[in-house]
This record gives sequence, structure tokens and C-alpha cells, in this order.
Amino acid sequence: VFGSDKRVVLNLLEITPVLPALNGVRMELDDCAYPLVDDIVCTDKPEVAFKDVDYAVLVGGFPRKKGMLRKDLLAKNAPIFKGMGEALEKYAKKTVKVVVVANPANTNCLICASNAPSIPKKNFSALTRLDYNRATNQIAQKLGVKSRDVKNVVIWGNHSKTQVPDVNNATVCGKPAAEQLDDKYLKEEFIPCVQGRGKAIIDARGFSSAMSAANGAKDCLRDWVKGTQKGKTVAMAIYSDGSYYDIAKDIFYSFPVTCKDGEWTVVKDFKITDEIKKLMKESEKELLDEKKEALAPPTPKKQDTNTKKDDKK
Repeated sequence: VFGSDKRVVLNLLEITPVLPALNGVRMELDDCAYPLVDDIVCTDKPEVAFKDVDYAVLVGGFPRKKGMLRKDLLAKNAPIFKGMGEALEKYAKKTVKVVVVANPANTNCLICASNAPSIPKKNFSALTRLDYNRATNQIAQKLGVKSRDVKNVVIWGNHSKTQVPDVNNATVCGKPAAEQLDDKYLKEEFIPCVQGRGKAIIDARGFSSAMSAANGAKDCLRDWVKGTQKGKTVAMAIYSDGSYYDIAKDIFYSFPVTCKDGEWTVVKDFKITDEIKKLMKESEKELLDEKKEALAPPTPKKQDTNTKKDDKK
């Protein structure tokens, strides 16, 4: 991720009841004998895990399970990512780069960043690289090429069923992808497949994505730190300041970006069809609704007027 000569210290944070299992993970990491891993710290204390960190990959959310609605997942994870943000604010370096993986990733990222006000919002990103990888592979399989032959697929919006996989600016073997794929396939197979891939994996294995999500987080962080290849764009859900593609400000929205010297830059001149624009706005609306729900102050519980106070003795 950081280069072939960059040594790392891994701080692994878990809740207290799961520390024994985390120690098992540490044992496996030890047994890999990674030459660049200088130390592994297992802890249940945020002040230890986040102390002066340079990078934070936040995977520790409540996992989505069969039958869970998105709003249920948001309610479970909002307090977790409020705490993550507060810990980053208090203990991490102000230059820390944060990748949020746990779902709902975009809004978890917003909650986290909102609770770390002294860390620039450009230092936070929600993971849509997984969707980008999924979309890239679907196109490669459809056209019988290698994934490396597919470049510049775009993921717009939320990491959810409203995400917008878009090939209008992509190429396959150097030629425009849209000229090699018919509209029926794109509308009826490609877009629904990428949008629903997470659910398909849950249905198949009973749990949300693991290996592919970890690989997506690795890809995202590597390109953010080391830079993207010349002529290649990737997907990152970054803080929208209202100046990109007519998308509302103060949400984390996935855009096509390039990376250089540890900074991302949104590619601003990609063409967008009217149909894609409509879908982008639907994803924007979902994110605004999630934001409203996630950042709303808690509703005070009504006191039961029928409950009588105990008589003082």
C-alpha cells in the first residue's frame, strides 16, 4: 500500500468482549512474518488505537444482516462513528487520512468527519472503490477481456442500491466502452448487478463482503497515497463542497478522481447523459435523507404520565 520500503505499525481496535478473537488475528499476522510490519497493537482503548495515527481504516461497524433495512443499519452505526470521529479528533494527527468501509459508508463517513472538526474533510473518504472494482470486472467478463483492459468506469453517489455505475467515459482496450455495450445490457443487467452485488453476497454467504471489501480499501488507500496511474481515474466518495456536477454540499458523494502527492482531485469534465444525471440526483436525495436522519438530535422520550411516583418514606 505505502511502498516496498515503508514500515508500518498496525493498531487494531476492537470491543472488549472480542479481544480474544482479535488476538487470534494477531497470531495469524505474526505467522505471516511480514518484513515491513514493525509492531501490532491490539487494544479496546481508542486513546491507544488512534494515538498519532497517519492512516485510519474504519471497518468496525455493525454488519448488515439478512432482513435489515438501511435505516436500521444507520441507527446501529451512527453512535459508533460519532465515537470514532471524537477519538480521531482527540488523538490522531491532524493530517490523518481516513477511509470508512463499514456501511452505510457515505453517511458513516459524514458522521465521523462531523465529529472531528479540526481534521480537514478532504482527509476523509468513504469506500466506493469496491463498487468501482465490481463494475470494472462485470464489464471485463461481459466483453471477454481482462480487468486491466477496462479503464475509467465511474461510480456516482452513494454506496447503496442508488449508486450509479457509469461507462460513458470508460474505455475497453483503448476504445469507448459505450460503443461495445448495448443499452439493454447496461440498463437491465450491468447497473442492477453492481447496485445489488452486496446483497447478492449476503444472500450467498450470510454475511456482507469481506475479502473484496478489504481489497477495495487497500486499492483506495494505495492510490490515495501513491497516486493513480496516468490517464486513469478511480472512484472515491469524498466531501462535496457543492462545486462538483451540481451535487449538494456537505455530503460524501462518489466522484471520478485522480490522486497525486497524497491528494485527490475530482475530474470535472466527464460527460453525463440525461438518464445518468437523473440517477445521480436520486442518489443525492438518498444521501441528503440519510444525513437528515443521522445528524438529527435525538428525540426526547416522553414521560409516562400514568406512572405514579413512589411515596417518600
